Amino acid sequence: MPRTVYFDFNATTPLDPAVQAAMLPFLGEIWGNPSSVHHVGRKARALLDDARDRAAAFLGAKPSEIIFTSGGTEANNLAIFGTARMLKAKGRHLITSAVEHHAVLHCFDYLEKHEGFQVTRLPVDRDGRVSVDDLKKALRADTVLVSIMAANNEIGTIQPVAELGAVCRERGIIFHSDAVQWFGKEPLNGIGQFNAHLVSVCAHKFHGPKGAGLLYIQSPLHPDPILFGGGHENERRAGTENLPAIVGLAAALEKCVNPPVFNGEKLKPLVARLIATIETIAGCEIVSPRERSLANTVSFVVKGSDGIALMAGLDVEGICASSGSACSAGSLEPSHVILATGRKEAANSLVRFSLGRDSTASEVDFVCSALPEIIRRAQVGGLKTSRV
Repeated sequence: MPRTVYFDFNATTPLDPAVQAAMLPFLGEIWGNPSSVHHVGRKARALLDDARDRAAAFLGAKPSEIIFTSGGTEANNLAIFGTARMLKAKGRHLITSAVEHHAVLHCFDYLEKHEGFQVTRLPVDRDGRVSVDDLKKALRADTVLVSIMAANNEIGTIQPVAELGAVCRERGIIFHSDAVQWFGKEPLNGIGQFNAHLVSVCAHKFHGPKGAGLLYIQSPLHPDPILFGGGHENERRAGTENLPAIVGLAAALEKCVNPPVFNGEKLKPLVARLIATIETIAGCEIVSPRERSLANTVSFVVKGSDGIALMAGLDVEGICASSGSACSAGSLEPSHVILATGRKEAANSLVRFSLGRDSTASEVDFVCSALPEIIRRAQVGGLKTSRV
C-alpha cells in the first residue's frame, strides 16, 4: 500500500486525544438521560449545563443562546427554516449567496419551491467573494433573512461577514453565518465578531467529535423548531442530548479554536510550496484567493480533465484530497462554487488540498513530486473521454 497523505482537513479532522479523554467518562459511568428527574438523570443534566456554560463562556455568549445540534447541517437548517418560518408574516424575501454549502443552499431551494418564499442568490467575484454593495442593492422591504458563510469550504474564500452583518442590522434584518470552516482556522475574538444573529458551528472540523455542533442564537431571537418531540434545548431542538459529543465539542472549542489549531505560520509556507508546483503544471489554474483566504486551503482546476480522474489518480498514490464535483451513479456534477466564479469550462475539474496541524513538509514534497504525472494521466484520460 502507498503511504497515506491526508490533505482533506476541511472535510474532517481526527479526534484530538485530549478531547477523546474528556468524552470517555460519558461513554461509561455517566450515562443518564439529562431529562430524567432522578439522581442519575440530574447528574447528566448538571454536566450538560456545565458544557453549555463552558461553550457560552468561550464564545462570549449567554448559555441560553447556545443550542446544541447534531452538527453544522442541522444548525444551518434550524437557523434558516426556523427564522424564515417565524418571520413569514413580516416578509417572504430571503437572501443568500451562490457559493454557500449545500446545507444552506438546499434549505433556500426548499423554501422557494414549497413554501412561497422568494430567494435572491447574490453573485460573487472571481475570488468567490460577495460584495457588500450587492447585498445593499438586493435588500427589500420584505427581506427577513440573509445567510452568508464566513469562509468557503471549497476554495477558502473569507467573506466580509462583519460588514454584511452591519448592513443587515442597520435595516433590522436577521443575519445568519455558516462559520463551520472558520473555527480552528481563523482567529476568534468572540461570537460577536461575525456581527450575526445566528452562527453555525461544527465540532469535527476542529478535532472534535462527529455528530456535535451548535447554533448560536442571539437573544431574544427564537426561531421555530424543526424537530418536534420533547422540550429539550429550551424547547428549540427536540431530542435527547448527545452528552458525550457535546462534552467533546466544549473541550475542542477550548483546546483547538483559540489560538487556531490550524497554525497559519506553519501552513502558509507549505501551501505556498504546493501553489508554486501547481502553477508549473500545464492546464492548472489556482482558484483559491491569494488574499483573505483560509491559510490551509489551496484549490485549483485542471483543463482537460475531470474530478473523477483526478481524485482516482491522487488516491492511487495515497493522497487524500477533495473535489467540488459530486459523483453519483456515474454522473458528474460541476462545482457550483467554480461555476459562480465564472469558470464554467473548468467547473468539473476542481481539486482541493486542505492541510492541517499534522501536515508536514515531507508530505508536501511527496505530493509535489507525484502531482505532475497524476495530472498528466488525468488529462490524457479526459481527452480520450471527450473524443468518444
